[in-house]
Amino acid sequence: MTATAPPFGLSPIRRPLAAVALLAALISLLFGLVLAGASPASAHAALTGSNPQDGSVVATAPKEVTLSFSEQIAMGEDSIRVLDPSGKRADTGSPRDLQSGTVQYGITLHNGLPDGTYTVAWQAVSADSHPVSGAFTFSIGAPSQTTVALPSDEAGGGLVGTLYGIARYAAYAGFILLAGGSAFVLACWQRGAGARPLQRLVVRGWVTLTAATLAMLLLRSPYTGSGKLADAFDLDGLQAVLDTKPGAALVSRLLLLGASALFVAVLFGAYAKREDEKEKQDLTFGLAIGGAVIAAGIAGTWALAEHASTGIQPGIAMPVDVLHLLAVAAWLGGLTALLVALYRTPDITSRAVRRFSRMAFGSVLVLAATGLYQSWRQLGSWSALTDTRYGQLLLIKVALVAVLVGVAWISRRWTGRLAGDEEPAGAEDPAAEAGSSEADAETEGPAAGDTAEVDPERAVQLTRQRAALTATKEKRARDADPDRSGLRRSVTVETAIAVVLLAVTTILTSTEPGRTEEEAARSASAVAAPLTGGQVNLSLPFDTGGQNGKGTVRLDVTPGGTGANNVHIWVDGPGDRPMDVPEVKLAFTLESKDIGPLPVVPERLTTGHWTAGGVQIPMAGDWKVTVTVRTSDIDQTTVDKNVKIG
Repeated sequence: MTATAPPFGLSPIRRPLAAVALLAALISLLFGLVLAGASPASAHAALTGSNPQDGSVVATAPKEVTLSFSEQIAMGEDSIRVLDPSGKRADTGSPRDLQSGTVQYGITLHNGLPDGTYTVAWQAVSADSHPVSGAFTFSIGAPSQTTVALPSDEAGGGLVGTLYGIARYAAYAGFILLAGGSAFVLACWQRGAGARPLQRLVVRGWVTLTAATLAMLLLRSPYTGSGKLADAFDLDGLQAVLDTKPGAALVSRLLLLGASALFVAVLFGAYAKREDEKEKQDLTFGLAIGGAVIAAGIAGTWALAEHASTGIQPGIAMPVDVLHLLAVAAWLGGLTALLVALYRTPDITSRAVRRFSRMAFGSVLVLAATGLYQSWRQLGSWSALTDTRYGQLLLIKVALVAVLVGVAWISRRWTGRLAGDEEPAGAEDPAAEAGSSEADAETEGPAAGDTAEVDPERAVQLTRQRAALTATKEKRARDADPDRSGLRRSVTVETAIAVVLLAVTTILTSTEPGRTEEEAARSASAVAAPLTGGQVNLSLPFDTGGQNGKGTVRLDVTPGGTGANNVHIWVDGPGDRPMDVPEVKLAFTLESKDIGPLPVVPERLTTGHWTAGGVQIPMAGDWKVTVTVRTSDIDQTTVDKNVKIG
């Protein structure tokens, strides 16, 4: 076969390092993008309504505050807090499940609460294990100044959220290496059980998954609670986590990892050393069955505690989720094992590559079928595919899978060309190879008549030197093989895309499904509908042109008729978070009657919330509402909209 220059213009020794460096750079870039775009993480459950409503003014103090949610949640003793204008607790104790046919919780208030603005802050854990939180205000009698600032950070953010996200990614990666690497050895290249690089790959997968699971177990309490890293070692918090479904899933995963350690020990111990073909076949069958059961059990710990366990058809969704994750592990983990084998082992054959190609093809078929069902279940409509974050991430994932399949097709072509070269007889037979090695040693060793004159230690050194020289020559020949080099390049690209794909999948598992997001939006719209036909609700986007100058002004005019009206203004920044601006001004103009502008100077109630009472609208008509927002000393803008009042 004609020798060619090493691919990429690199020496054989530097190419593996270059591949590793490329993957490390991609992983680092990916983590930067993931952590920048995924914090705070979206969750499954969403607040769909409250009584009193956000921003409302009630004439008398209510006896309790109730919150409604789109999905089942877990509430703790301090999950709902009602704070008076001075920041003191206005509620009497723990929230209670109202069991009203919907997911609704209530908390009783103290008697005789004075007039003013009250803040309701809540935090819970949705049924798919992700924390949710929020806050809003209502007023008794009339709005007032309050010392309570609405929290801008949602649960699951900050340093603890970042560490928990890294642990989630590491857990998926570790499982893929452990399960996929083992499947590659058993199904594609059984002689690889004795290859040190593959042994290290699978063992590192086990260590990564175990360490990530322990980290998630310790971080679970602060992740869903205080957000303080020091609380990771709080024994009471850990005990509370163990009593939850996610905690039980993590503990079950650790127990299954203990069983998988025994599996790995047998695979790379007794199995790798077994020479009798009949015994090895029996052991292969036993390891395949045992490994499949353990892998399915570990995959089930994700299905038990995340999206598959909630929503519609959980009885079908959880087994489908297990199959999906196993197919991902077989494809991507096997792909990584193949990459390691191509770069680091001297004797991987085209037969093993062809077997992996068939295994990968079957995995893709399973992924397509299970992914189609999961997409329907989590989206529910075509609009959710483009209008929700989950749908947008799903489109990115599908595109990555399509690219990965395209590169895999190129790899199959290289595999076909590699298989076209005839393999030496007995290449898959360890005994034949051993005999061949012995024959080579005899051919290259000292002459029979000289053995008595050669020192035994020197003879061993010469044998090792010859073996190293032979291995070096074989490696150079392999590196010069254009078909093998082409296969290694395409598999390297596949693995790099797989790293990106895994990151997108990790984000998807912590993102609110499109179906839930749309249902929550519809429920919230229904709750926020005007109580009377005259109430005016406006939403005006603005951009002052300065730094952090983009946002949205939401304005409510109640009752929205002639005479005195109450006006509430909310200024939201990116991500619909309250935006603290120095000044907001308002004016009403009835151009058809040449009335106005009638200026209104609202008072700042809290961060991003302004209010004005007694705003007089002298007559009904089509009024132009003008809002001026100043975001800095020099940056301000004015936006307006015509609405019918009265």
